Amino acid sequence: MYVVLLRFSDNKAAAPQHMAGHNAWIQQGLDDGVFLLVGGIAPGQGGAVLAHNTTPADLEVRVKADPFVAENVVTAEIIEITPGAADERLAFLLP
Repeated sequence: MYVVLLRFSDNKAAAPQHMAGHNAWIQQGLDDGVFLLVGGIAPGQGGAVLAHNTTPADLEVRVKADPFVAENVVTAEIIEITPGAADERLAFLLP
């Protein structure tokens, strides 16, 4: 599984003009079953995505397709996590 951190960058002011494309990118990730959770990094630092059911290479391609990333509204950092234990509600994330 992966945590994708999307931290605001130099072009943060352009966020409103790319918001529709960014929201469509999020919805596609949810629809594809890759994104489990999407939310903001408080206070107003950007966003985060919890992802699974993908490969590192495919996730990198997906992240680069986010209009916010492509237009330097945010910088992206992908953190890979190897689950070792989970609450039973998240057992599907375990290998």
